[in-house]
Amino acid sequence: MAFNGFPAEAFDFFERLTADNSRTFWQANKGVYEQSVKQPITEFVEAIGDYGPLHMFRPYRDVRFAKDKTPYKENAGAYGESQGGTGYYIHLSTTGIFAGAGYYNMASDQLERFRAALDADATGSELEGLARACEKKGLTLGSMTALKTAPRGFPKDHPRIEFLRRKGLFAGKEWPLAKWMHAKQALPKIMAVWHDAAELTAWLDTHVGPSTLPPEDWGGR
Repeated sequence: MAFNGFPAEAFDFFERLTADNSRTFWQANKGVYEQSVKQPITEFVEAIGDYGPLHMFRPYRDVRFAKDKTPYKENAGAYGESQGGTGYYIHLSTTGIFAGAGYYNMASDQLERFRAALDADATGSELEGLARACEKKGLTLGSMTALKTAPRGFPKDHPRIEFLRRKGLFAGKEWPLAKWMHAKQALPKIMAVWHDAAELTAWLDTHVGPSTLPPEDWGGR
């Protein structure tokens, strides 16, 4: 089926799940999740062409070591990694939609290459310029984690310390809930984020690239 947007029922589902994150609620509303959340995300993923494939995350939380024992994620998302290394991501929740592209959580070998390229004036200055260009397009820069100070071997006053402290780098955009999300125009609007981040992610693919470490050595993404 063609992608025609994320229905209002998807966002309403997460609003109600947030209020009652229980197995009882889930069992009673699983059909809503399947039809209004899972199905449109599947249709979206099938429509994104060369940016795919993205894989949808499971709705169940891993609560084995968590203090919060609520069993279900209060958002739904999908992620995929290109052959060059860039990760593409989208999620929706009761508050709206987020989409982003980049390297969310670098492995140790990726961090080593990232920091070396940042430290070099030519490639480091290029990355900073590309990052600022993303911000001018309305994208927000982020990473899953960051150091509180400079990484070992780098001065605290390094001209690109803002980036050196990060353990990843992505550009994304978050939208509050809006009517356009319920229509097919959501597809090009979300994909425009990935397009606007393309020069930044191309730099990352060139100078960082995929990790060569096995996932168990660094925890995966």
